[in-house]
Amino acid sequence: MNPLVIFFSLILAVVLEEQKFDGLYLLLGSLAFLISSQVFDNFEFFEPAVSDPEAQRKHASSLLTAWLIVLLLLGMVGVLSGMLGAYNTQVLVWWSLITPLLLFLGHSVVRGYLEFLRRHGKIRRSVIVGANELGYKLAQRIHHQHSLMIRVEAFFDDRCGDRCETELKNVVCGGIDDVTDYVARHEIDLVYITFPLFRHPRVVDLVNALRDTTASIYFVPDVFVFDLVQARLDNVNGIPVISVFETPLTGINAVNKRIFDIAAASLILLAITPLLLLIALSVKLTSKGPVIFKQRRYGMDGDEIQVYKFRSMSVCEDSRTVIQATKNDTRVTRVGAVLRRTSLDELPQFFNVLQGTMSIVGPRPHAVAHNEYYRKLINGYMWRHKVKPGITGWAQIHGYRGETDTIDKMEGRVIYDIAYLKSWSLRMDIAIILRTLKLVIKDSQAY
Repeated sequence: MNPLVIFFSLILAVVLEEQKFDGLYLLLGSLAFLISSQVFDNFEFFEPAVSDPEAQRKHASSLLTAWLIVLLLLGMVGVLSGMLGAYNTQVLVWWSLITPLLLFLGHSVVRGYLEFLRRHGKIRRSVIVGANELGYKLAQRIHHQHSLMIRVEAFFDDRCGDRCETELKNVVCGGIDDVTDYVARHEIDLVYITFPLFRHPRVVDLVNALRDTTASIYFVPDVFVFDLVQARLDNVNGIPVISVFETPLTGINAVNKRIFDIAAASLILLAITPLLLLIALSVKLTSKGPVIFKQRRYGMDGDEIQVYKFRSMSVCEDSRTVIQATKNDTRVTRVGAVLRRTSLDELPQFFNVLQGTMSIVGPRPHAVAHNEYYRKLINGYMWRHKVKPGITGWAQIHGYRGETDTIDKMEGRVIYDIAYLKSWSLRMDIAIILRTLKLVIKDSQAY
């Protein structure tokens, strides 16, 4: 729906300005359609109730954020291609203003229609074969995602008593032999099978029996035994495979994040150039040594990169043993203390972002010596390297900033880094950037 509304609003803007919808506008609309189909997919617009004021506020905020991301990406393409000046300015202004209004109206209509269908029972009915932990999790997910328009009617399992999931004991309607008859009598649309196939050879008989119904049949593999990161279904030349651990930045996601990084880093560097020159001069005049400190870190996929910082110490350590800065550290210079407390020493890393070795948002890069130490102590530590390291990150805005003088602190940082991988979106990146701006003003964790 979103790409179609955006394309239609462009046509409306062209008509309002009495322009001709020629090939140029068709190209712009097609590009907007493709970009918005990816960007808007990272947001949930059809879950909250229409009548909830707080939900409406969050919905409007999400909608504007998504639309601004689309405009930013389109603007970057227009500037780099030199085609931005070929379009009528008034058309673009009208398009920018009309689109969020039409999207908000369209979303409200769709959500209202979905609620109407739910109230009148116009939803798909399902059963789950397997009253186990996986079946319970599946039922919970279906219940909480209203836009699926699915209701779980019953569970079936041959197991009874203590072998059945506690929350499901009262809703088990029978065993495997009862499924086909129930599906046929109650006109069930979907059957989810959560039994491990190798443990239940009778599942094959069940599937054969269900062929006499019109229900769709799904096998639900128990991948929750793993700590899932960006799990998804894929195929290798026609053979289905399940990814349980993968980087979120593949395909168009990687393109979107890279364009966002380049655009944002370029604008920020243009704005802070005078500040960069002032800091460089202060570092040079107040202590001996280079202005920029380069340190080896691990980047994406564990590849070694060089990270830039304004030198804040009287030493430039980059050996096998690197001692983290502590409170009242005598190695920190007077200017360096101010830079570290305000995170201004990290500003040269925007050049790392333009180089492509870092991102604005991602897990903070640690010194190579620290990586080699902690990877042996913390399970899943290296998973954080499935995305580019960032200037700021999910862990930093949740208090894991500055010295990690205990294993617990580093484990906490890693937990948040992995959570970032699981939930990544451009919207999340923007939220982290905004919260970071608040953090650097009043945070006492950095020194």
